[in-house]
Amino acid sequence: MSGRRSLVWLGLTPEPERELPPTVAALRTGARDTATAPPELAAAERRRVETLILRGSRRSWLRYLAEVTALVTGVADGSRLGDLRAALLAGEVVLDHHRMLIGLPGPGYDRTAADRRALEKAVRTLRTASPDAPDGGRG
Repeated sequence: MSGRRSLVWLGLTPEPERELPPTVAALRTGARDTATAPPELAAAERRRVETLILRGSRRSWLRYLAEVTALVTGVADGSRLGDLRAALLAGEVVLDHHRMLIGLPGPGYDRTAADRRALEKAVRTLRTASPDAPDGGRG
């Protein structure tokens, strides 16, 4: 292998960089509504994601997504306050990302197995708890 770092992980999907900053900012503040999260926090989260994409590695990106997973699962299990819709959106985005890792070389898919299981459970919980869920929160 050459001394150049692998960038294959960047080609998965643009949803995390688009969808996660405002939702993660809301989850970090414990806001009950994404609209109430301070815009400067969303901007800071966007800068963090951009830095990870431009200067980070697959490992640092997966660490960030593990942080997001912890936020989502915390809201889902009731151990932290947060907007259910934001947690559901973030959970679905990260879960989709982690599922796509199966198509990439390297250990990313295996490394995210526990997070995938946790996110699958959290997303099921959040879908039944969120009034904006496709089933109207009726489970």
